[in-house]
Amino acid sequence: MSNPDNDIYSALDIRPIINCQGQRTMLGGSRLSNNVFQSMETSNTRWALMREVMEKASEYVAHHMGVEAAYITSGCAAALALSTAACISRKNPVHRGELPNTMGMRNEILLQKKQQYGYDRAFTSTGGKLLYVGDENSCSKKDLENSIGPNTAALAYLVQSPPDKNILSLEDIVDMGRANDIPVIADAASQIYPIEYFLKIAQTADLVCFAGKFFGAPNSTGFVCGNKSLVDAVADQGFIAFQTQPDGQRAIGRPMKMDRQSIIALVSALRTWLTMNHEDRLLSVDRMLGWIRSEFSSIPNIKTKIVTTEHFYGSSSMLVEMDTEVLGKTPEDVAMELDQGDPRIWIVLPEGDFYGAEYLHYGAMNTNTFAINAHALEDGEEKIVAERIRSVLTTQ
Repeated sequence: MSNPDNDIYSALDIRPIINCQGQRTMLGGSRLSNNVFQSMETSNTRWALMREVMEKASEYVAHHMGVEAAYITSGCAAALALSTAACISRKNPVHRGELPNTMGMRNEILLQKKQQYGYDRAFTSTGGKLLYVGDENSCSKKDLENSIGPNTAALAYLVQSPPDKNILSLEDIVDMGRANDIPVIADAASQIYPIEYFLKIAQTADLVCFAGKFFGAPNSTGFVCGNKSLVDAVADQGFIAFQTQPDGQRAIGRPMKMDRQSIIALVSALRTWLTMNHEDRLLSVDRMLGWIRSEFSSIPNIKTKIVTTEHFYGSSSMLVEMDTEVLGKTPEDVAMELDQGDPRIWIVLPEGDFYGAEYLHYGAMNTNTFAINAHALEDGEEKIVAERIRSVLTTQ
């Protein structure tokens, strides 16, 4: 708990939020555990050679993910951007210093059109040219084969759960890449549970990228893992790498700098995630949602439903369907009242990035519904959430 005599939020007039959405960049990523904080404090008191910190920490990640190599980054988007740079430059010292200018290089990144998404800019930020394959409804092997050409640097794939049956699977993409000697970059940012699934995904594509915030590491951390030669090329583009050419150009990853505290924190968080009792974690989420649902049971003109995701934490969320005509308010009205009230609470709405519908990971919600995620709540906050939402739903 924060010390009221040293509350920097109050000093800056920042209104804290009770987070019923989840681990979102917009809300600061994750809530760090005491163990992670302690690892950061320990590393903070001791200077170390950053190259050694990065190499040893990345080796730890690779070993425990069961892959040839890994490289810790300042988030999943940074992992994608550096992976793209690696596939374009391939450790060519001249090319490394020229990015994002990719003239004369293989620079095309192929992504299925149906997988077009808000973060695919990461594939172009370091010089890649993103080409969409297939159409908005489907993509076939023939579509992909016809799109591969002499300038193809990599195949990209967004790992989703459940997978889309109308497009090529990750396994299909990997097979196609290996048949054509083209690396595959997989965005698996949140695919971190169950542990067996987490490890399986990490061991599929040539470069698989994850976000640290989803397993309790700082918001500004992530990692890429996979094929050693390609991960070495990623490291060659990292913030520590130095271009030894006469022009003295730094690698393109220099703006994606990390500190030793964050690198160590990612290792600590990953170690905890891989060894923790997830059954207890999931039971805690179920208990909090159960409390909220019981408090809602007497509220007229709403229906509640518990839904469970398999791979995004494996935890449950609660859908609240409103009779908007009788209640005289919409889910958007509820969200606004909660945002403006005290304490400030953020729920999930069916549409719009502002309230994070994409973080439900179990399909579309109808427009009369909002959702509550509990995996980012602290013990006791579920009672505050239940009381506040109940008040909003029963007040005209």
